[in-house]
Amino acid sequence: MTDTAPATAPHAATFTTRSPATGEPIAEHPGHGPEEISRAVSRARTTQAGWAALPVSRRRDHLLRWKKALATDLDAVARTIAEETGKPAGDAALEVVLTLEHLGWAARNAGRVLRRRKVGTGLFTVHQRAWLVHRPLGVVGVIGPWNYPLYTPMGSLGYALAAGNAVVFKPSELTPGTGVLLAGLFDSAVPGHAGLLTTVTGGASTGDALARSGVDKLAFTGSPGTARKVMAVCAETLTPFLAECGGKDAVIVTADADLDAAADAIVWGALSNAGQTCAGVERVYAVRGIHAELCERVVERAGALRPGAGADASYGPMTLPGQVAVVERHVTGAVSAGARALLGGPGSVRAPYVAPVVLTGVPEDAAAMTEETFGPVVVINPVADVDEAVERANASRYALGAAVFCRGGRAGAAIAARLRAGAVSVNSVLGFAAVPALPFGGSRDSGFGRIHGAEGLRAFTSVQSTTVQRFAPPITLTSFGVPAATRERAVRLARALHRRR
Repeated sequence: MTDTAPATAPHAATFTTRSPATGEPIAEHPGHGPEEISRAVSRARTTQAGWAALPVSRRRDHLLRWKKALATDLDAVARTIAEETGKPAGDAALEVVLTLEHLGWAARNAGRVLRRRKVGTGLFTVHQRAWLVHRPLGVVGVIGPWNYPLYTPMGSLGYALAAGNAVVFKPSELTPGTGVLLAGLFDSAVPGHAGLLTTVTGGASTGDALARSGVDKLAFTGSPGTARKVMAVCAETLTPFLAECGGKDAVIVTADADLDAAADAIVWGALSNAGQTCAGVERVYAVRGIHAELCERVVERAGALRPGAGADASYGPMTLPGQVAVVERHVTGAVSAGARALLGGPGSVRAPYVAPVVLTGVPEDAAAMTEETFGPVVVINPVADVDEAVERANASRYALGAAVFCRGGRAGAAIAARLRAGAVSVNSVLGFAAVPALPFGGSRDSGFGRIHGAEGLRAFTSVQSTTVQRFAPPITLTSFGVPAATRERAVRLARALHRRR
């Protein structure tokens, strides 16, 4: 995931968003500083107390009303997303639909996942009743990305709210209008808890101020480099931190795979949203016997796609202008290192658009294989067998998502189990992203922690363990008044029991 501004960027009173396609101004937004953010967090903390006190069923109903408001205004929300990111209107509408799925799941399942749960006790604590409770953290800060400005942050926003928290949300400075609209719809749908979701706008200095504001947890989506800087700020106050930092996702295609299905999925996973997808397809490892045929099918499909701003465009411009140079560097470097451009090449990069690029024979140490390209570029390298494919896929310093194409689902799942990625799809790409019950996140430079699913709900809670003594124990061991002989008998008994298998 690529960020938009250096961590040292100064606070600005206002800033202007611009169309990625034309450069024309869209809107003016305030650049919120430490004082405004402090007030937002304080207000959120006050509002959160009433929210947390509600029965889970009431919070569910409120969140479902918010979901209904989002669905009712889907066209307006999608229009704002498309305007700020440059993605086609249909892609923006699909993003809203996926967001609604996740918000609905979080609202309906929070009570079940987070309810008080009894736990068993041991032989020496049979006199105790024990349970655990998931309690809201309080106020959660969320720093969101620009590539999916609604869907991605909702993995933190919706789940944190469903868990009983308030949220202060800083969207990317490229897509602040989406965040402002989101909070406004919440206040309209749930006026009795207005301010529970607050959007603050600005660049890196605003994010820095949010990290220093005293929030009870910070959820971040961005690059590994910026994540390290934000995490260092959080470390000063031991503020819990959740990070999703992008990926260099691999697809493995076996000799018996359905090549038409694989090619279709690879093209979509690599090129949709102009390749600006954290868990999109960037590397493909195809068994040598089918490599050439797979490449032909990918090139045929990718060659029919055209970027642009019109209604018939396959995908839009690069949302972040500076990312164009990264894509050009990766493509040029790969070709210079001996790779073959099966479709497009360095000439495909014409800001703000990048035409589809398909490469093969790219050295594994090239930037196009080791760094996140985040553009409409896919590398398809041949491998001797599945073992080599798994080895290469796992060699990346990223470990977010992956996919496997294999004739049998069971065989595909066995390959998936060997991959270090946090989420894997078999015979599809990004299949996990549309399943709200599945947690999402990675490891290594892809970050840590999970959003979505039960783990995503629990991620925004603290766990309290409680015991209640039901009756006086036969042997009281937690007292200075226990005779030494009694303690020794207890130790002998425990030793004898635990020496048994």
